[in-house]
Amino acid sequence: MRILQLLLLLCPAALSAEDYFPKPDIAGGWRTLKDASGIRKTAGMDLKKLDQAFEYASRSSQHGGLLVVRHGWLVYERYYGRGHRDANPASASVGKAYTSIASGIMLADKKATIPNGLDTKVFNAELLPEAFPLDDTAKTEVTLGQLLSMSAGFHGEGSNPGFVNGLPSAKLSPLPRPDPPLSQDLAAIRTPLWAKPGAGYSYSSASAHVASIVLRKLTGMEMQDYLDLRLAKPLSWGQWAWARRRGDIVLPHAPGGGDIAVRATDHLRFAYMLLKKGRWQNQQIVSADYIELCSRPTKWNAHAPFRMMFENNADGHVAGAPKDAYFKSGGGGFGVIVIPSLDMVIYKMAGDDSQYDPARTGLKQDYPYDGSRDNWKPAPRSQFSDGPIGVDDGVRRILEMVSAAVIDDSPL
Repeated sequence: MRILQLLLLLCPAALSAEDYFPKPDIAGGWRTLKDASGIRKTAGMDLKKLDQAFEYASRSSQHGGLLVVRHGWLVYERYYGRGHRDANPASASVGKAYTSIASGIMLADKKATIPNGLDTKVFNAELLPEAFPLDDTAKTEVTLGQLLSMSAGFHGEGSNPGFVNGLPSAKLSPLPRPDPPLSQDLAAIRTPLWAKPGAGYSYSSASAHVASIVLRKLTGMEMQDYLDLRLAKPLSWGQWAWARRRGDIVLPHAPGGGDIAVRATDHLRFAYMLLKKGRWQNQQIVSADYIELCSRPTKWNAHAPFRMMFENNADGHVAGAPKDAYFKSGGGGFGVIVIPSLDMVIYKMAGDDSQYDPARTGLKQDYPYDGSRDNWKPAPRSQFSDGPIGVDDGVRRILEMVSAAVIDDSPL
């Protein structure tokens, strides 16, 4: 046994995908495959098709990259513009996935305090005292599971419609800005309902932020501090932050609706932990049962393929991808993708100049950039369309293209 352990220590390539977890980047990082033959033999993937996916990704955003892990091997890592392994861009709504997983960790930590779990009704004097008096008494029926699935009835941001049973059934107009402006928390809490809780789905960042307020109340910690302790440190991330700067304003709390700023290979660590059903080495970071809820239909949202802040493909709406795939996209073209049946995770790095501005995150950024994308303009979606590649469409297409690069069911 000791000889075997020594061999595995000296030769990490001998580790199976089941046993393998990457070292911190400062200690060597991910085991990698570089050449086409190795990628084909060990990971069962076609490098040319991965290059085609990268070319498509490079047309979808000013800056970014594409990273793919299969069977525990980093088989593809390539960047463009300001994209770089050491960059910390604000990844917009990808942060909602981290809010969800923080909530999943919290549910296990505070099981005695919140015995009803995701069925807990959160608009009460203990969890959300600042919500009283309520602007709408129907909010007393909102559950944590509905908040994390955007079925709490909160009005969607912008012109996002309201869906009922899979159909866009309510046209929603942008909400006027309150005058005088409300605090960060109260602005989310006071978001009006367009439907009774559980009666429909509309994409609302306010829903995610209210979930993060509940987490703060139950843990007694800022969500960023809680994630640092329970996720970032166990997974050995490099520097990271939650982008809280908005011009001259610094938000008092991490916005649950998004803008986490994590290094590219650490987004992969996050996705790989999800692939491992919440496990990292010998530690269960988040329960396997919670991870299961992220990837399939649940009772908390019967109206759209969106549960626990992840879009999932159980209904096959992403036709060229496995039905067990689940992912989270973010403004600017970001995406974190998990495909259990292919033993694969993907990070689509993206974004524009503003998302890479260190003033937004407060993190020092020290890596080379040649200015090649300073005057970048979005390319047409295809020769048949003049419109640019959409955020969600771009992530879904990368999911399909990288899935298509799998050429065999190589052994784990």
